[in-house]
Amino acid sequence: MNLNEIKPKTGSRKKRKRIGCGPGSGHGKMSTFGMKGQGARNRGVRLGFEGGQMSLVRRTPKRGFKNTVFAVQYAEVTLRDLDNKFNDGEQVTIETLQKKGLVPMKYTKFKVLASGELTKKLTVVTKYCTKKAAEMIKAKSGEVKVNV
Repeated sequence: MNLNEIKPKTGSRKKRKRIGCGPGSGHGKMSTFGMKGQGARNRGVRLGFEGGQMSLVRRTPKRGFKNTVFAVQYAEVTLRDLDNKFNDGEQVTIETLQKKGLVPMKYTKFKVLASGELTKKLTVVTKYCTKKAAEMIKAKSGEVKVNV
């Protein structure tokens, strides 16, 4: 047996139906589309089209409001992250967090969460800080400046 002698099993390979190619295609002059009507003239309808009836998307009422475009997103920073990346006595701002790689550049504000332990004295300048995180920073004689 050679490679040029290998053939697929009979009946396993089917020829593509050549629609709209005239009488030579073997499907007659109407090419399996019938006589007249929308199915004979247009080759299918768009998604959601219901034959001219008002579509379901337009029939159902709109509900709710999405504020995704204008919503302010805050980067979340834990005390564990601050303890790992900052030295004793440093100031924590959004710029320093971005330089150290804790916060992506797309964020302009951050929130400090009280997850983990803090062992260093830090000055945190932020808009939002949880009460527990502020207490833990002040317990290490640090400072929390809440700017508006």
